[in-house]
Amino acid sequence: MQINSTRYTIVFIVVLCVACSLIVAASAVSLRDRQEMNQKLFRQKNVLLAAGLVKPGEKLSDREVMEIFDRNITTRLAVLETGFLLPEDRLDPKTYDQRRARNDPALSRAAPPNAAQVMRVPNYGTVYQVVKDGTIDQVVIPVEGVAMWGTVYGFLAVDKDGTTVRGLTFYDQKETPGLGGEIGNPKWQALWQGRKAFDENWNPKLTVIKGPAGTPADDPHRIDGLSGATITSNGVSRLMAFWLSREGFGPYLRKLREGQG
Repeated sequence: MQINSTRYTIVFIVVLCVACSLIVAASAVSLRDRQEMNQKLFRQKNVLLAAGLVKPGEKLSDREVMEIFDRNITTRLAVLETGFLLPEDRLDPKTYDQRRARNDPALSRAAPPNAAQVMRVPNYGTVYQVVKDGTIDQVVIPVEGVAMWGTVYGFLAVDKDGTTVRGLTFYDQKETPGLGGEIGNPKWQALWQGRKAFDENWNPKLTVIKGPAGTPADDPHRIDGLSGATITSNGVSRLMAFWLSREGFGPYLRKLREGQG
């Protein structure tokens, strides 16, 4: 075959494409376990951040993250419709992926119309119980909803009283840096600590307002707004309202405050 021929050029390109495809496929397969482990560690670290068990910016090895998580956290699954915990022999909470489950028709249901634009709700929600001296000290629940540029994902930590916010983190968001992206700023997230998730009638009440809010004691349900980011602020308010409602973790948090969580 002549090197300068059209046939040679076509064969060379085909062989090169096939070889590159095989290399990429092999790399993806060989790195899959490591990628899944990295995702698990990233999720665990953000649960610990929400719970205040590690500090923002704290440098920890993968082993240290796993040790702190395993020492302090018990992972359970809650039946979202009833609030009861699922028996651990029914489904392994350590391998359960809530984000994947909510896209599986066999493991989820269509969400009712809601301002947070949550389309589907998993049958089981992951609950991270922070155990201290043998009893539940607080719980961390996953939250998500549409903001300005897409879906934001985070974790909300709630005290064992089922209403007092202990911490918050948003770990996956594409909001505008310096504006809506400030939902990822630890200083803003710290403003949530001590706020009350529900009013006296146990209706979800957390709201991000325009301008500054008062102290948690004087203004328990409102959080400082993000300057120039009204849509993002509203998105956060709406996703909190959804996941604290009876469609989300509301039934579980009711069981928690009744001592059944």
